[in-house]
Amino acid sequence: MVDSLRLHDLRPGLLDGRIQGGAVARKDKVTFGDRPALPEHMLSLRAKIHQRVLQEMDAETLRSATRSGSDRDEVQRRAQQAMLATLTEDGIQVVPSLRNILLAEVMDELLGYGPIQPLLDDPAITEVVVNAPREVFAEKAGRLRRTDRMFNDNAHVLRIINKIVAPLGRRVDESSPMVDARLPDGSRVNIVVPPVALRGPAITIRKFSRIPFTVHDLIQKGTLTEPMATFLRACVEARLNMLISGGTGSGKTTTLNVLSSFIPDHERVVTIEDAAELQLHQEDLVALEARPGTVEGKCAVTIRDLVRNSLRMRPDRIVVGEVRGGESLDMLQAMNTGHDGSLSTIHANSPRDALARLETLTLMSGVDLPMRAITKQIASAIQVIVQQGRLQDGTRKVTHITEVHGMEGDTVLLQDIFVFEQTGVSPDGRVIGEHRPTGLRPRALARLEAAGIRLPPSLFLR
Repeated sequence: MVDSLRLHDLRPGLLDGRIQGGAVARKDKVTFGDRPALPEHMLSLRAKIHQRVLQEMDAETLRSATRSGSDRDEVQRRAQQAMLATLTEDGIQVVPSLRNILLAEVMDELLGYGPIQPLLDDPAITEVVVNAPREVFAEKAGRLRRTDRMFNDNAHVLRIINKIVAPLGRRVDESSPMVDARLPDGSRVNIVVPPVALRGPAITIRKFSRIPFTVHDLIQKGTLTEPMATFLRACVEARLNMLISGGTGSGKTTTLNVLSSFIPDHERVVTIEDAAELQLHQEDLVALEARPGTVEGKCAVTIRDLVRNSLRMRPDRIVVGEVRGGESLDMLQAMNTGHDGSLSTIHANSPRDALARLETLTLMSGVDLPMRAITKQIASAIQVIVQQGRLQDGTRKVTHITEVHGMEGDTVLLQDIFVFEQTGVSPDGRVIGEHRPTGLRPRALARLEAAGIRLPPSLFLR
C-alpha cells in the first residue's frame, strides 16, 4: 500500500547508481538518460497524485499546456502542490531526489505519454516497445534493451493509447483492435489490443528523426562508403528507377530519404506513403498519405489509389514509401511509361528476393497477367536495387548495390556493383567486414554519361 511507504524503504541504491554511457543498470533493466524511473512500489503513489491533479485542475488548462506549453508552469505548480499535499496527508517521507523523479513522472502523465515519455525525448533512442505494463523496451545504438520504465497496469497502457489516437480521430477497441497512428513529431505508432493481443495492449513506436540523416551521416556510420554514395547519387540524378530492399528495421526509409535528397530541386516530386516518414525538401513537392477506412470499412484511401492519382499530377518523380500490395503493378507501369527516376522500398532479404516479392505483390493487383509478362515488366522497370541489412551487432549496412540487366530466358539477370563482405566478429560482438566494389563496370555508365555524368573508372576497381 502507498501509505506504508517510509523513508527507510527507499533504498539508496535506487538513487545513487552511477550513470555511464547514458544508462543506469538496475538488475536486468536499463535506464536511458539521466533520470531513473520510480521504484515499482511507488507506482500507485504516482497514480494517486496524477488523479488528484486531474480532479483539481480544469481540463482546458491541461489541454492548453499539452498543445502549446503555454500553461506548463501552472500545471507543474499544481502538480507539486498535489504531490506535497498527498505525501503530507498519507504521512509519507521521500528523499528530495526521489521527490523530483516523482514530480517529473506525474508531469509526464499529465502532458506526455506517461512512462515512455523520457524514452521518446531521448534523441539517441530509435524505437520504443511496450509488450506489457512492466515490459518496456527501447532500441539504442542498434540494440533493443529492457528499460526500467513501468506502467501501473493494462488500464494505464490503454489510457496512454487513447491519448495517442484520440487527437487523430481514431479509436482502438475490441471491434478495431489494431491501428497505425502517428505522433505529432511524425513518429510511427502501431497499437494492438485484446482480443488480438493475448497478454494485453502492445505499443510499437518507430521514432521520427527531427534532423534528417544526410549521406555524410550514413558514410560516417559505415552504412555505405563514399564511392557507393557517389554512384547512387549519379543514378538518382540520371533518373534510374531504384528499389531499396531490406528487412524490418534495416534502415530502408532512412536510405530512401537520403537518396531522395539527390533529386534536383527543379523537379516535381510526389511522395506516397502508408504512414508519412519521408522528409524531402524539394520546392515542388506533394506529399500523399493513405487513409484507413472506418470501422465499417468505408472511406479508405489506399496506396494504390494514390499511385493511380499521382499519375494525373504531372510528377517528374514518384517516390513510394513502401510497396506491399497491388499498387506494385501501377508503380511498374508508371516506371515503364515515362516516369523515370522513381524510388521505392520493399521488404526482402536479398536483391533476388526483392524481385521475387515484387512479382508476388504484382499478382495481388487482381489483373490476370502471365508470370513472364510480369517478370518482363519488372526487368525493364527497375535498374538498380539497393539491399539494406541489419547485422547481428545492430549496425545497418548497405550490403549490395545491384544492377538489373534485363532477362535471359525466364530469368532476370543481376550484377552486383558493390557488396559488403563480413570477415568475422570481434570479441566485443562487433561485425568485422568492409564494403568493396566487385570490379565489374556498371552498364548504367552509358546512361549516366548520356545525362552528362562521368564517374572515374577507379570507383569500381577492387
